[in-house]
Amino acid sequence: MAVQVGISLIAWQNDDLPDLTAAFTTEGAMEDAGRIGYTGVERGRRMPADTKALQTYLERYGVALCGGWCSGNLLVTSVAEEKEAIHQQVDQFAALNAPCIVYAECSNTIQGMRSTPVSRRPKLTRDEVMAYGARLSDLAKWSEDQGVVLSYHHHMGAIIQDSDDIDWLMDGSTDELTLLYDTGHLHFAGADPVSVLDKWGHRVHHVHFKDVRQSVLDWVRAEDRSFLDGVAAGVYSVPGDPEGCIDFQGITDKLKSLGYAGWIVVEAEQDPAKAPPFEYSKLGYDYIIDICGRSGLTLQT
Repeated sequence: MAVQVGISLIAWQNDDLPDLTAAFTTEGAMEDAGRIGYTGVERGRRMPADTKALQTYLERYGVALCGGWCSGNLLVTSVAEEKEAIHQQVDQFAALNAPCIVYAECSNTIQGMRSTPVSRRPKLTRDEVMAYGARLSDLAKWSEDQGVVLSYHHHMGAIIQDSDDIDWLMDGSTDELTLLYDTGHLHFAGADPVSVLDKWGHRVHHVHFKDVRQSVLDWVRAEDRSFLDGVAAGVYSVPGDPEGCIDFQGITDKLKSLGYAGWIVVEAEQDPAKAPPFEYSKLGYDYIIDICGRSGLTLQT
């Protein structure tokens, strides 16, 4: 079993802050990703919607579909309604052999609200999160039966953000619901990424690698700014950036000890005027190849 290295095109095509990346095209991003060496990309909104057209599009650039975002609304809908809402994406991802759907609750998130401080994000009680997790388990079981694993994305500004939320969600759900492990969101939320991996590594099915510039995070907290304010100011970067603060070698060592054999996906939204996408995405790729080699993780290229 081997690890594969993919990328989200968010550095070239930011859906939440489109003005930042207005000068870049999805086609250019795909070409860059392939030239760098990434073997997969997560689905972006500007890619073809039709499954056959998307397959042709991916084949043109020589990359696989290694996941993609799904805006969930299960907190305010029934399981049956949520199945109906996401079944087209599930069917498409199954047809294209995607490793997972990246699912996150968006019915009441503030992650896309530029004027709302991230400190005001919705917070549920343990019992509420566990009840939500039980319903998510039903959805995840159904998705798995259709051929696609559901990986839950803890995210800044959302109901599942910090380590307590993750503990409650995992405790309240069955193993059919897997965890997307995102280093940057964990550090932003005040969690220790290695500790979360120690506790829930057996449920991790998909990994996002992004680093954090601590000085920008300190500014977000001190000034009570929004998540998008932080993104625009450069709170995130790619692994290998000397301005970053996360110990990725320790994390890859832990992934090796856990026998992880999924995707590691670079997902680092930045202002391309400050962080040129090709340059930084190549930095991230080269760094991941290096640290995975040091950890003894076998890479599929």
